[in-house]
Amino acid sequence: MSDSTVYDVAIIGSGPAGYTAAIYAARANLRTLVLQGESFGGQLMITSDVENYPGFEEGIQGPELMDKFEAQARRFGADMVPQTVERVDFSHRPFQLWTSDSQYLASSVIVATGASAKWLGLPNEQSLQGRGVSGCATCDGFFFRDQDIAVVGGGDTAMEEALFLTRYASQVHLLHRRDSVRASKIMQQRVREHPKITIHFNSAIDDVIGDQAVEAVRLRNLETDAVEDLPVQGFFVAIGHQPNTEIFRGILAMNEIGYLKPVEHTMSNVPGVFVAGDVDDHRYRQAVTAAGEGCRAAIDAERWLETQHVIDTSVVTDPGEYGQLRPAEATAHPAS
Repeated sequence: MSDSTVYDVAIIGSGPAGYTAAIYAARANLRTLVLQGESFGGQLMITSDVENYPGFEEGIQGPELMDKFEAQARRFGADMVPQTVERVDFSHRPFQLWTSDSQYLASSVIVATGASAKWLGLPNEQSLQGRGVSGCATCDGFFFRDQDIAVVGGGDTAMEEALFLTRYASQVHLLHRRDSVRASKIMQQRVREHPKITIHFNSAIDDVIGDQAVEAVRLRNLETDAVEDLPVQGFFVAIGHQPNTEIFRGILAMNEIGYLKPVEHTMSNVPGVFVAGDVDDHRYRQAVTAAGEGCRAAIDAERWLETQHVIDTSVVTDPGEYGQLRPAEATAHPAS
């Protein structure tokens, strides 16, 4: 099925970046489409308590926060499609995007597909996510004050997570399946010298133990094959993230891992295609920073569309946020 509507902006992704971009774009009277994906809401959908997003002094459940994001975008008129984009053509405008059974056209695109934490694939790992199993120490470390925590990994990310968690935990167990870690020497030194961190080498994780919450990690010593349950209340997987960018390979500029590389502000190497959120941010990976990037990408897309004469901003109404004028009506013109 083909939708002949040419949207001013199509947003691929429905996490904090995608929804915020939709709010700004739709509020600017751009004809806005959000291709949410089948598992929409981003990583916050598997996050229980969110206590560090501004405006919620008592905290909020991750899925509830995403519902509010979506409702706000809908309020301004953004169209939502709960389908996953499987293929794109950015070689000419209007850009073309395909899901399993539909085609969509857009004068500009914001890619906000995010990144997914790499998991170990343990039997109980998925069922205990949000109940002790986490992929983000910055997000969830606060909930483990004065508790014992395990961190899995051997790179700089794992070292950073372990060190960060010492602010809250009574003890941090760093688990690694090899007899040495690959982290930088300075990070290794900091971890080895920290009194709250114990390193377990040659340790494979067979499973996470617990019914309603994490109670222990089952370790298998790779030298002796001995199995023991290490009592912990938190289990942090720090083996990296994988950006969700495979369909853009060979089309959009990205680094060796797959994170997209904007060339000017949020603009990608393809004029009219913008990036936002964890899809290009491998440093912060926070809901609030992703939302900020969604805002930037929407503003960049609007300004770019003006230069292409795709939207008519000759008539304005009230000043928008920070006094920026926003169009009274965005009149679509045939895409060049």
